[in-house]
This record gives sequence, structure tokens and C-alpha cells, in this order.
Amino acid sequence: MRRLAPGVSTWLERGADPEAIGKVLSGDLPENLRHPAAVIAHRLTALLPPHLPPAPAVPQVRRPDPFQTCGGCDRAFRAPEPGRCRDCPPDPSALGAGIVASCRAAVGTG
Repeated sequence: MRRLAPGVSTWLERGADPEAIGKVLSGDLPENLRHPAAVIAHRLTALLPPHLPPAPAVPQVRRPDPFQTCGGCDRAFRAPEPGRCRDCPPDPSALGAGIVASCRAAVGTG
């Protein structure tokens, strides 16, 4: 049995179903076998299935952004982060902070 195990492992590595392996190796055997292990060893090599082609790559599906509630009009919209919908004017406090940050970056202060 130990000499048959590597052959069975090869079949399994090639994607063969364990039940199918048993049927192929033990099917249609003669009634009076003198060396059953030798017959199965021969079948393991002679009937070895080919390598299966690699599985196709599954494309990554991008999930839609979650629903957010607009800070200006309370409408639902999809966005990665909370904020305002595109129909509302930008939040004045966020706009001011963005301007201050860009001015500091332009001047080179901190």
C-alpha cells in the first residue's frame, strides 16, 4: 500500500475526485488476481489524468460606495466618506480649512 500512495497523491493533485479514482482503479478487475497491487500500480501510471488547466482568474468586483446622508439637505447619496451631495454647495467650514491648508503648503509653513 505504501508504494501505491504516491500514485494516488498524484491523481489527487491533478484534481481527480477520490471516488472516481476508486472506480477507475478497481473497475473491471479479473476475478482471479494473483497480484492486485501490481494491477493497481499499473493503472495508476497508465491511466493518470492530464494536468488540469489553471482556473481562470476571478475578476475583482468593486463594491459601490456606502450610502451617506448629505450634511446640507439630508438626502442620501453614495460616497466613500460623509459630506454633502453634489447638489448642495460645499460646507463653508470644510472649504475654509482646505484653503488654509493649501495656502500653508504654498508658503511652506506648517
